[in-house]
Amino acid sequence: MLRPLQRLRPLWALVAAAALAVGLSLGVGAPQAAAASSLPCDVYASAGTPCVAAHSLVRALYSSYSGSLYQVQRASDSATTNIGLLATGGYANAAAQDSFCSGTTCIITKIYDQSARHNDLTIEGAGGAGAADVGAPADALPVTVGGHQVYGLEISAGMGYRNNATSGVATNGGAEGMYMVTSGTHVNGSCCFDYGNAETNNKDTGNGHMDAINFGTECWFSPCYGSGPWVQADLENGLFQSDSGYSKNSSNTGTGALPFVTALLKNNGQDHFALKYGNAQSGGLTTTYSGGEPTVNGGGYSPMHQEGAIVLGTGGDNSNGSIGSFFEGVMTSGIPTDAADDAVQSNIVSVGYGGSTGSTGSLTAGSEISLAATTSCCTTDYIRHQANAAVLSSVTSSSSSLDKNDATWIVRKGLASSSCVSFESRNYPGDYLRHYNYRLYRQPMDGTAQFRADATFCPTTGKSGTGTSFASYNYPTKYIRHYNYNVYIASDGGSNAWDSATSWTDDVSWTVTSPWAP
Repeated sequence: MLRPLQRLRPLWALVAAAALAVGLSLGVGAPQAAAASSLPCDVYASAGTPCVAAHSLVRALYSSYSGSLYQVQRASDSATTNIGLLATGGYANAAAQDSFCSGTTCIITKIYDQSARHNDLTIEGAGGAGAADVGAPADALPVTVGGHQVYGLEISAGMGYRNNATSGVATNGGAEGMYMVTSGTHVNGSCCFDYGNAETNNKDTGNGHMDAINFGTECWFSPCYGSGPWVQADLENGLFQSDSGYSKNSSNTGTGALPFVTALLKNNGQDHFALKYGNAQSGGLTTTYSGGEPTVNGGGYSPMHQEGAIVLGTGGDNSNGSIGSFFEGVMTSGIPTDAADDAVQSNIVSVGYGGSTGSTGSLTAGSEISLAATTSCCTTDYIRHQANAAVLSSVTSSSSSLDKNDATWIVRKGLASSSCVSFESRNYPGDYLRHYNYRLYRQPMDGTAQFRADATFCPTTGKSGTGTSFASYNYPTKYIRHYNYNVYIASDGGSNAWDSATSWTDDVSWTVTSPWAP
């Protein structure tokens, strides 16, 4: 939801006031207040803590930035191209990626730093705990931001990015702040989905040699409350929720399955760090910890010993079993004020992560739809995901928001063939309907040819003479079918119960409707 500019002005005033206080205390001139059109790195610069790294696949993080966001490489001929912006200070030109990658697949090979430091990230090499990584599929995470369809970065195990020779990033107890916009729907409990400061040799060189945001469900120090995912600090040899490692905040049960999360870490490098999170679609930030550096593991965290590399998607030693989503993130020189953090969060919310695509009710790519059964028993039933599986469930105007969201899908060009379609979950960005052992599930796109084929369906006139039927791309005689309220790919007669010829033509015919989710 876009916020009116006049609601942002008090936050800019707070940033300016805080920056003035910092300037006076240091005996230097105060930075000027940020303009209402300021983007995150403009805000932090105005608060006296400029970005030394600014990475995003979806938008500019400076109002004046007009360069490239990332680089893709296509499989067909290994050629590369840079993906830039639609306008200065604007959003990614995803159409350029679509055109370049048409008829083949692409991976992301570089993420450009928008700051003057040029701390670009490339695919990570082997480390102490993991073999060399591979690039993430460029089309795995389509999302609407600022009213534009763009692509985020979807990390599966074995993927990661890094820069071991940076400029301006904190080292040896220097102060810094950082945030990233990630997702609570694509996480696991493996080490380590990090963004931030890491070792320069891809190895664990000891306590305090990292200073990175971690986001996932791994509870390193018990107790952790709730089931996560949590925003934690990876300070090496531990994921920290407090100076004691474990959570001292019983209300910090994690973000839950929020599709878009702002995760934030600040560390003065000497005797204090803080953790915050927020819903990147609405509201402000919540501080889950603000206090001393860790005192466990034999110490070594006060002062810190950062080495100044930047890592994304793995641990400092390339522990690369984690999964995660990344849309944007920055690192600053010095600790930003709380007012600056609040202003940045307000800007993140204003761009409308996960907003409506603007198209509904058709099989055109980008359209949001629901899929209704046509069998006489079940005309108020729709395909929805529930506990990762696709099921047939009644959805009405009085249904819960969760039920409506679970029954809403975004039509995408077929992951294996652009003449067919794939169905992305509306409330689990980057997750698609795919078949596995003939049953349909909601699963994250991992970039493999197998997943692409399993998640691609080819529309044809409904087998009952009404609606639309969807043939499996890699099993073309099998169609999406409901049977006993589960959803399968099924043939007309066969050895499996769901292949029963009884009412098959009706069960494989679907009505494409307007989406239940707003």
